[in-house]
Amino acid sequence: MNIKFTKSTLLLGLLSLASPIFAQETPTPSGRFGKQSLRTWSVGAHGGILSQNTFLGGSSVKADEFKSIGYGAFIKKQILPALGLQADFLRGEIKTLNSTSTIEQRNKIDWSGSLTAVLNIANFSLNTENAVLIPYVKAGAGYMSSASQVGTIQSFTDREGWFIPTGVGFKFGVSKGINIDLGYDINFIKSSPTVKNAYNESRFSYAHAGLEFSLGNKENSQLQNYSAVADLRKQSAEESAELRSALSTAEQNAARDRAQYAKDLADDDNDGVANKFDKCPGTPSGTVVDGSGCPLATPTTIIKETTVITDADRKVVKDAISNLEFDLGKSTIRSKSYASLNRVAGLLIEKNFSLKLAGHTDNTGGRELNLRLSKERAESVKAYLVSQGANASRIEATGYGPDQPISTNKTAAGRQENRRVEFTLY
Repeated sequence: MNIKFTKSTLLLGLLSLASPIFAQETPTPSGRFGKQSLRTWSVGAHGGILSQNTFLGGSSVKADEFKSIGYGAFIKKQILPALGLQADFLRGEIKTLNSTSTIEQRNKIDWSGSLTAVLNIANFSLNTENAVLIPYVKAGAGYMSSASQVGTIQSFTDREGWFIPTGVGFKFGVSKGINIDLGYDINFIKSSPTVKNAYNESRFSYAHAGLEFSLGNKENSQLQNYSAVADLRKQSAEESAELRSALSTAEQNAARDRAQYAKDLADDDNDGVANKFDKCPGTPSGTVVDGSGCPLATPTTIIKETTVITDADRKVVKDAISNLEFDLGKSTIRSKSYASLNRVAGLLIEKNFSLKLAGHTDNTGGRELNLRLSKERAESVKAYLVSQGANASRIEATGYGPDQPISTNKTAAGRQENRRVEFTLY
């Protein structure tokens, strides 16, 4: 009764381990090991040579290893990259000569089942998809049924009992889902004295070779072949590629902005109005135009005269500078500045003065943006003065951005002073 209960318990344990095999693949949670899903279930088959002799030393018997064949299969669940649980099945026959005569002794393993923990000692891997070499050790517990015959005399049959399987080996990854498995096991018999005495020093060895097949999505790698260092190197390469792409895009955008800036503020027809504000591009050279770059209906003859600038004239310009305000970050003139600008326009018309407008900014923001904004504000003042009747050809608009500060940019008051449009009569 006890034997039947033990066999049933072992069988149920092995079936419970193997049952998820027939369900869907158990994926590795995203982020647990890098950013990929890894296969954790595998099956395998192996065959090799059984022997009464082991590498542990002690007395030996004359073994006929090449006629002592064993074979088996296993189911494995990989829990961590370095740790897996494996359910093994093994059977075979061990042939030796009796230690005191030339009579052949045959120990037959009718069946055996064991559950072992497999520890990967290292992972010699160049990438996360295919381990080059994985050495491992394993140990666990098992249950077996065996028989023994000396010559023509049957010593016993169907004797069951426990044994302790241990082993070392190497796995060679040949693809994402296939490993070659080379191993050497020593199994220690823990059954009754009758069975233990049938095996030399109560143990036997199994040198074997086999194949392991990973279950699940063929595109995914095996968890036991996972290399944290290689995965980190792969992620770093991906992040570097993303960063290079972002930098390249930023450089392209900057180049596009520079080209657009140069195009907007150029004066292709040399009429004194920048392309951005020129509503009549391509006017002939020497054509008198208004603030929008369109020819005036009645051409104005410009006569050079000696310019005399009085203190009253300078006060008109000074008041215009003091009252000049723009919308924040834009070149739109606020309405409160119109009155003083109207007086400047009247001065230019009355005395035929020439005027240089120089736009300036503080150093807040990018230099190219500040250059564009200072130029646009100067052009905006010019366009307004021309709209009030001033001669466009006598007004020059230039932007200097943050390059000519008149105060420190470290304080709010200093930056306010640096944001200005200078008027110079001549």
